[in-house]
This record gives sequence, structure tokens and C-alpha cells, in this order.
Amino acid sequence: MKSRHANPAAKFLLRRPLALAAVTLAMFASACARRPVIAKRPPSTTTSRGPNATGPTSPSRPAPHPARPLPEGVYEQGLASWYGIPYHGRRAANGEIYDMHKMTAAHRTLPFDTIVRVTNAKNGKKTEVRINDRGPFVDGRVIDLSFAAAQEIDAVAAGVVPVRLELLEGPHALSNTFTVQVGAFSQRENAMRYIRALEERYQPVTLHPEETPKGRLYHVRVGRVGSETEARRLADRLRREEQITPFIIRLDQ
Repeated sequence: MKSRHANPAAKFLLRRPLALAAVTLAMFASACARRPVIAKRPPSTTTSRGPNATGPTSPSRPAPHPARPLPEGVYEQGLASWYGIPYHGRRAANGEIYDMHKMTAAHRTLPFDTIVRVTNAKNGKKTEVRINDRGPFVDGRVIDLSFAAAQEIDAVAAGVVPVRLELLEGPHALSNTFTVQVGAFSQRENAMRYIRALEERYQPVTLHPEETPKGRLYHVRVGRVGSETEARRLADRLRREEQITPFIIRLDQ
């Protein structure tokens, strides 16, 4: 389950009305992919990558997230989802085979093999997981837990729960290069059309194909920068100018 999404900017769609139907269809078709679908779902859904995934975020401008001080020792807080079948037995972003019964998780920017304590903010239950995958690509979600990890904090039935993340062990990252993911398409032509539109304003814009349980997805990413701070600035610009929900990803190669 490598990184997970999809949402071309509203401006792009308005400039190309004939492409609207095709792009919308492509984005809905990719909703169950294990790498990204930018999706807004009700809190009762099971997983950001599971069969209940819906379509892309509305192209309207996302509301800004107010900065909130984190409690001492907490690295991040937000929503956690979980994933199991059909990703069980498929290759994770770090190259190993994903096993839903092991204590692992997906995170967009933490280095692989980072050990994270995850606390369910509703019931105080805790679990420890190793990062071996990328995601989730749903706004507001900070981690995608394995089925086993979700069981430990009673998150399976709810599907999505509020959590706090604490870093226990942080291995030295092999790469400190980041990019911003802005869309995912089931049709290569739609992805290339979006890339050509973005290239008028940003460089570089790259295409990243991935085989998923629902078929091939074509991810569109913008930029290649040397720090997460720079990536956040780029993501803020993309959110403001393109009216999309971008996702920062650590490049692991």
C-alpha cells in the first residue's frame, strides 16, 4: 500500500468542460485504491482504502485548519483509519508484503521503521506500530493502521477514530526529500492533461503509476524539495491557488 487520491483543481475543470465527465469518472473509479484517493467520507466508514471509499473532495476551497498547540510529547493528532482486505498480501510502500495481522501502519512523511505509539483519544487505549507504508490520503487523517493495530485500540467497528501519535523510535531517514501529491487518475490521458495544465505554473510535475487492487492508478505530484517545511509552503500554495487538498509525501528513493 504505497501512497494513496485524486482531485484536479476546479480551475482546470472549468477551463476544459469537455474533460469534466471523464475526469470525474476516473476519480470515482479510483476511490478504492490503496494509494490515495482524496475523499471526504462520513466518520462511520471502515478505512481510507477499503470498499466504502467515496469519490474526490469537492473542488471548493478547503477550510483552513487552525493551528493548535499539541500536548507535551505528542507528535501529531488527528484521525486514524485502518485497512485490511484487499490490501493484505500486497506490497507495501517500503517493499515488504503487507500483513494486516502485524503491528504496522501507513504515514505520509515519517521515515520507514519509525515506531509510533498511537492512543485512541476516545477510550485511552494504546498500541505501538512500525511505519512501513504511505498514506492515508484523506484530509484530516494522520495514520492508517493495520487491522491488528486497530483491534488493539478498539477502532475496527468505528472505522475512523481520533488519535494522538507519539514517536518512540525514529530511524535516520535515508531521504529528506519531499513532494506534494495533488491527484490520482484511473486514465493516463486525464492525468497527463492535468499535468500539462499544472506545468504552466509549477515545476516539476511528475506522473507515478501504481498497480492497486482496483487496477492501475496514475498519481500526479508537484515539486521536489529538501525539507518538510518547504513542502508545506508548496502545499499551502497549491491549496490556495488550485483549490484542492494536497498531501505532502516523503520520497523514499
